[in-house]
Amino acid sequence: MKKSILLYLFILALLFNVFTYMYYSKKADFDQAEADKGYKHLRDSLTLVTSKLNDANYFSLETNDNAQEYFEKDNLDYLKLMPQIKDALLSYNDDPKGNKYVGFDKLGEQKFIINKIKILNHRWIIADFNDGKIWGEVLIKYFVNTDGTFDFETVQTLLYQ
Repeated sequence: MKKSILLYLFILALLFNVFTYMYYSKKADFDQAEADKGYKHLRDSLTLVTSKLNDANYFSLETNDNAQEYFEKDNLDYLKLMPQIKDALLSYNDDPKGNKYVGFDKLGEQKFIINKIKILNHRWIIADFNDGKIWGEVLIKYFVNTDGTFDFETVQTLLYQ
């Protein structure tokens, strides 16, 4: 009797080990397959976001080789010029009447100030502005002078109602 109980326990332990081994080996394969699907989805998402970013930056000085060459022929570093141009344009926000390159004087009690700037190429800037209630966009033409200063000229302004 004692021998048969030990034999049954041994067989039961052996079966338990075989089923446990099979469960964990298949679970590892399943988890690996799920992880591969997740990684593929992440790679696809990263590719899509990178593509959208490249499309969004198509009109940008950072990616426009022709505009970069324009500055290089004058021995200017466009990477150093970009923050200087932005700072020069934003410095006009301190004027009590508002930024003069917005194209509008004060319409209410608040002045118009430029919030965001994107340098499109060696000649054009697009900027977002507001006075707290009214929003708009402006296209600005800029020039880099030989003395390191900048000249700005408002080309077109758009107000959102």
